[in-house]
Amino acid sequence: MNAKINMSHFGLPTSDSRLQTSSMRKYILLLIGLFSLNLILQKPVEAQDLTAIEVIDKANDLMRGKSSQGAMTMTIIRPKWERTLSFKTWSKGTDYSLIYVTAPAKEKGQVFLKREKEMWNWVPSIERMIKIPPSMMMQSWMGSDMTNDDLVKESSIVEDYDHEIIGSETLEGYECYKIALIPHEDAAVVWGKIVSWISKKEYFTLKNEYYDEDGYLVNRETLSEIKNVGDRVIPTYFEIVPVDKEGQKTTMKFNEIKFNVDLKESFFSIQNMKRIR
Repeated sequence: MNAKINMSHFGLPTSDSRLQTSSMRKYILLLIGLFSLNLILQKPVEAQDLTAIEVIDKANDLMRGKSSQGAMTMTIIRPKWERTLSFKTWSKGTDYSLIYVTAPAKEKGQVFLKREKEMWNWVPSIERMIKIPPSMMMQSWMGSDMTNDDLVKESSIVEDYDHEIIGSETLEGYECYKIALIPHEDAAVVWGKIVSWISKKEYFTLKNEYYDEDGYLVNRETLSEIKNVGDRVIPTYFEIVPVDKEGQKTTMKFNEIKFNVDLKESFFSIQNMKRIR
């Protein structure tokens, strides 16, 4: 008697059912793979894994560009008085910048030049060219709450610091990276630590905290008034507040700014400091 035994009656898989099960597994794995790939492709740029240095680079490029030319107003506020300065600015990369003071009359004509690692000051009232030594980079610029180093960025926050993303925080509706910048041991910088808040989508620098070598917070800087300035959108208003000096702060505002203008390195020369207007 040649009776065919149906293995499924005994709860055992047949060759057909094993084949179907194997095919189903492959199908499920394929669906999982396609679903994962779709999630990766749809992952927004701001949520992708960026290193701290990449975030800093993007933020710097946004505010600096390859070159720039602008006009700014600075207001120095003290408990019993305040004064305003106006100046023109030019920059090329991170190595060259020039500032020409246009007001008030007492300081008009002063020029500050940063050329690679050197900083110079032309004072027309005494017809004197002064080279500013590294020891003076921490000193106040024009009586403000900014140091010489802050103004011309003599130190490179890219090259002279280690960078680490230490968290996320929302500022003014923008989700931000919170990044700690710790200077290299041999770096000639004025700050013992900087903490920056940079928005994840736009790479706006919205806040900086500056600490001394002992870890004490010295200045808090906030950036606001985000505007379209032609080829990009950036913060245009800066406020620097010394945390231990009540009623004291310095503000700066871009009156105009253009990026990626045609500037040659020869423009940033000691000779040109006496000619610029």
